[in-house]
Amino acid sequence: MNLVVVDGYTMNPGDLDWSPLTRLLPSTIYDHTLPQQVVDRCIDAQVVVTNKVVFDRRMIERLPKLRCLGVSASGYNIIDLQAAREREICVTNVPAYSTRSVAQMVFAHILRFTQEVDAHSSSVRAGVWSESHDFCFWNSPLIELQGLTLGIIGFGQIARAVAEIGRAFGMNVIFYLYRRCMDAPEWAEQVDLRTLFAQADFISLH
Repeated sequence: MNLVVVDGYTMNPGDLDWSPLTRLLPSTIYDHTLPQQVVDRCIDAQVVVTNKVVFDRRMIERLPKLRCLGVSASGYNIIDLQAAREREICVTNVPAYSTRSVAQMVFAHILRFTQEVDAHSSSVRAGVWSESHDFCFWNSPLIELQGLTLGIIGFGQIARAVAEIGRAFGMNVIFYLYRRCMDAPEWAEQVDLRTLFAQADFISLH
């Protein structure tokens, strides 16, 4: 059984070790693959791993040995699922691989807006604080998150992780979901979209 990774650079730009994978199966790993290169590179593969390279019906039909398509991402919209189903090809993804990282990035941006850390750091390095007559130096208002409202659109795994961090900061958490959410925590209020836009100080789209 042969494995081909068609766009490995997205997963491993050089700082990771492929050997746990290559020990399992004879493997060929390409950093990038153009659409016109897919068939030639995957023609003998039973297992293919892709991140953003599309496998539509036409592509799947040209790979007779293919038995498994692994998507190294949370979404699987790059795969024609019906075509894979007709061929009994297993399709896998990794829905929770980046949940905490994305939630952390959301709050990195929120704190960037509220604390202006980079601007204050640049001012300090430029000597502005040392020239200030006041010890409590600041050049823009600092906004406290406690008591502000975080509006979240969507309420999947990443959105829930964002909500938990918001709650830890003392924020009020509201969210919109197109259907009734039956398992939301009691501290997160489901609202309609108009209410979310009206009440939220920050909106995170998921």
